[in-house]
Amino acid sequence: MPQGMAQPQTGVGRLRAADEPSPVEVVAGDRQGPVLFLCDHASNLIPRSLDNLGLPADALNKHVAWDIGAADVARNLAAEFNAPLVLSGYSRLVIDCNRTLTDPTSIPLASDDLEIPGNISLSGVEATQRTEEFFQPYHTAIADLLAEMGTGDARPAVISVHSFTPSFGGFQRPWEVGVLWNRDERLSAPFMAALARDGDLTVGDNEPYSAKENFGYSVDVHAQDRGLPHMLVEIRQDLIGTPQGALQWAQRVGVAIKEALEAAGCL
Repeated sequence: MPQGMAQPQTGVGRLRAADEPSPVEVVAGDRQGPVLFLCDHASNLIPRSLDNLGLPADALNKHVAWDIGAADVARNLAAEFNAPLVLSGYSRLVIDCNRTLTDPTSIPLASDDLEIPGNISLSGVEATQRTEEFFQPYHTAIADLLAEMGTGDARPAVISVHSFTPSFGGFQRPWEVGVLWNRDERLSAPFMAALARDGDLTVGDNEPYSAKENFGYSVDVHAQDRGLPHMLVEIRQDLIGTPQGALQWAQRVGVAIKEALEAAGCL
């Protein structure tokens, strides 16, 4: 468990009713295998107690609420590699599992120019409730899995799966896949090299976001700080917004992930 984090509240909390989903989902896989997959923004769910955070229902189907298609890609990759997978259970608008708790966007007041009424004038007690009920269980599950996976001879790699919008601010993003990395190229370099052999792909090296500026919380704390091989993979949402697209792109990037794991000595 990351240093300084309180023990998680994994049962029904003050915000989540008994019949609502868990704040974290762990997909079983080989606990002594070479890789752990993460999906920080897997869900667009809001607990009923928060009344959609004051947003219209259609807003929750957009990128502001989750990474469209990322969970399906991550599930397909986990199945392909027989690997464990940890998915967040609720929307990043409730609390973003890939931000430090001190980041202003941890519980965003606005996203993509959309004001989030239910996050405005939040008290410290209310913010702590969200931390305990949604953020902590997700990261405790990751830490527990890595502790179990690290008991063998090999140290596991960590791959976080995200998605990005086809355009932003009027700019049409040309990349189908983006790879985020900072100091450790053990996975990212061979992964990009494998994708580059496909002449039909435009691959973003720290695009459309850069890990040099901000890796986010999950990969930084659970992999980079532990010295584990890691990377964050972004796939464009229009390619993976259907189950068929998510499967096809999981298979496509899965080939490159296998090469990267072999190059990094994980396989």
